Amino acid sequence: MTTKIIFMGTPAFAVNILEALLQEPDYELVAVLTQPDRPVGRKHTLTPSPVKTLAQKHQLPIFQPAKLSGSAEMDQLIALEPDIMITAAYGQFLPTKLLQAAKIGAINVHASLLPKYRGGAPIHYAVMNGDTETGVSIMYMVKEMDAGDILSQARLPITDSDTTGTMFEKLSLLGRDLLLQTLPDLIAGTNQAWPQAQTEVTFAPTIKPEEEVIDFNQPARSIFNKIRGLNPFPIAHTTINGVRTKLISAHLVDETNHAEAGTVVLKNKHELWIAGNDGHAIAIDQIQPAGKAVMDITAYLNGHADFNEGDQVITNE
Repeated sequence: MTTKIIFMGTPAFAVNILEALLQEPDYELVAVLTQPDRPVGRKHTLTPSPVKTLAQKHQLPIFQPAKLSGSAEMDQLIALEPDIMITAAYGQFLPTKLLQAAKIGAINVHASLLPKYRGGAPIHYAVMNGDTETGVSIMYMVKEMDAGDILSQARLPITDSDTTGTMFEKLSLLGRDLLLQTLPDLIAGTNQAWPQAQTEVTFAPTIKPEEEVIDFNQPARSIFNKIRGLNPFPIAHTTINGVRTKLISAHLVDETNHAEAGTVVLKNKHELWIAGNDGHAIAIDQIQPAGKAVMDITAYLNGHADFNEGDQVITNE
């Protein structure tokens, strides 16, 4: 007898998880719930979510309500009488009435080691904060955000070469594997969940525009962590020599210096080092001045860098 599953997810993080469920003969995907199509790019082309694209490929029933609560779609989902509901970065709160419709339970694949980083941007915050480890938690869903009892967890290191983009992919695969390991015990009723420690709760809300700004009056490592934590989206930016500029990627420099924060420590044909406030600097690898394409630092220095070593070039916004 197959287990009837409603899957809810939106971004690429959820695609590997849905794909794995589709390959399991004991699971029947009776519906997929994802966010409405959104305008993308300069032409604002209406674009389906990655999860919708996969669901269409497999001809699954798709629901895309702008708001679930009180919608006709919610009544239709309840009528499907699912055994389990699984969410993975869906992007909406689920009404209690819908959660209660799952005969076995409603669970969430969350990209952090709960109770750390509840909220919509757990991967961003783990990288921006310089954490050396993160992971995935599978938990029961309750009305409060990411607060349900935990069914299982798995850990994963974060290295200096990681960005939010690389961690999204790694954690998606980890979440896929952990979910497949967790579901049999959940279905059999042999799982043992544990409550989250309330004293250890931290939050990871959606990144606000003002948080995308790099303040160079910070230690170099903090600047480096923020650049990679906002890569590939929404991308960190600052003002260099009066031009609003996105900082796509960078690396830390070992050498110490005595320069003031925001000052050019080294500039040659292929390198640009800018000082933090702690005697260390970051080296910019990829950059995007306003109105220009993304370019490597060599191309930037060849035509866009009208300043010299020792110049204060950063303007905090």
